[in-house]
Formats: sequence, structure tokens, C-alpha cells
Amino acid sequence: MAAEGMSPLEQFEIHRWVPMNIGGVDASFTNSSFFMVLVVLLSTAFLLGGMRRGTLVPGRWQSMVEVTYEFVASMLSENAGHGSRKFFPFVFSLFVFIIIANLLGMIPFAFTVTSHIIVTFTLALIVILLVTILGFIRNGVGFLRLFVPKDVPFYIVPLLIVIEILSYLTRPISLSVRLFANMMAGHTMLKLFGGFVVSLGLLGIAPWLFIVALSTLEVGIAMLQAYVFTILTCIYLNDAFHPGH
Repeated sequence: MAAEGMSPLEQFEIHRWVPMNIGGVDASFTNSSFFMVLVVLLSTAFLLGGMRRGTLVPGRWQSMVEVTYEFVASMLSENAGHGSRKFFPFVFSLFVFIIIANLLGMIPFAFTVTSHIIVTFTLALIVILLVTILGFIRNGVGFLRLFVPKDVPFYIVPLLIVIEILSYLTRPISLSVRLFANMMAGHTMLKLFGGFVVSLGLLGIAPWLFIVALSTLEVGIAMLQAYVFTILTCIYLNDAFHPGH
């Protein structure tokens, strides 16, 4: 428990702001819904605002947008290979949404949507379904070569196929849990230590410096997790384009 008697996990609670029930389904507009809409609006404002003028000599805002664009484009081309360029809008949108959601959650009293497993699992499930459908569309049954390791003795192929299939089916779990767990653990730790620092009063100056350093580290983790989620998406897309390689 934090020093003020509030649980550090309280920041992750979902609150219904506009209760709605559609056909027996709870479709209430919540604090999580609001911050997801806010992330989309901020992402749109960041991209449109940065490219509003589109000058030959870019300013700081335009440079940030262009650097983000080039960063994701190079990540996609290096890890997904030939034919992946048409999926750049999807990968780019995914990266921008996750990194802005992560960074927005660093603002005091903001809600971190990526700290909820249902959000990260939905994103991961969309990625895996896209890769699976795309793999069969492009390669037909040849996509199943993904589950047959190359250059292995034939007598252990059946065992390895089972292992590869299980590994593939657990991709959405590992992809979503990695992002969710890092964001939830980091914010919980910040809340916990922050409560102790407040309770110390003037004696908390030195620990406060530690909180600043910890917050800086958490910002780095927020950006790193967006990168990891996106680069794994690119690698999975490569499996759809080049199964068995």
C-alpha cells in the first residue's frame, strides 16, 4: 500500500463514465476508452501537425515525424523483407499508437491503456491473425513450411512440428504479456516509491532524485516496448512472406 493508504494498483481500475448496454453487452464509455480516443487524436495531431507545411528544410516538429517515419520504414524493410512495404501503414500506425499510449501514461493522473492485457492482447491477436491469413493467401499450403524446420533429421521432425505449432499459437500471448507486464510493473513501482517519498516530507529530497531517475528509465522502457512490439510484428510478417526461410 502507498503511504497515503491507496493501493498502487488503483491507477489501473476501469471506471464507467458513460454507462451503455447494447444487446446485453456492456459497451460503456470508460476512462480507458477516453484515453484510447485521446491517443488516436494525439497521434493524428502529431503526424498532421508535423507535415502541415512540409518544407524542404524541416523544423523540429517535421523532423520528428520524418525520423519516426524513416525509423519504422527501415525496421520494416530490414526485418520483413521484399513485399512488405504495402503493410507500412499498419505497422506505422501500430508503432505510433503504442509509443504515444505508453508515453501518455507517464503523465501524472493519466491512464495507461497498454497496462491492460485486454488491450495488448487485442493488438497482438490482430497481428497474428493478419500474419496467418496473409501467409495462406500468399503461399497457400506452402505456409505450413513455417512449422517444418529445415535441415533436421527426419525422425525428430514430428516432434519439432508440434513444438513449432505451439510456439506459433503462443505468439499473441507472449507479444501481449511482454508489453502489458512491463507497463504495469513500471507504473506500480513508480506509484509505490512515489508514495513513500511523499510520506518522508523534507527527508524525501534524496529519494525524490531517485524517483526522477526511475521515471526517466520508465520513459526509456515505454519507448523500448513500442519498438519491441513493432519489430516482432515485422519479423512475424517476414514469416508470412518467406515461410521456411
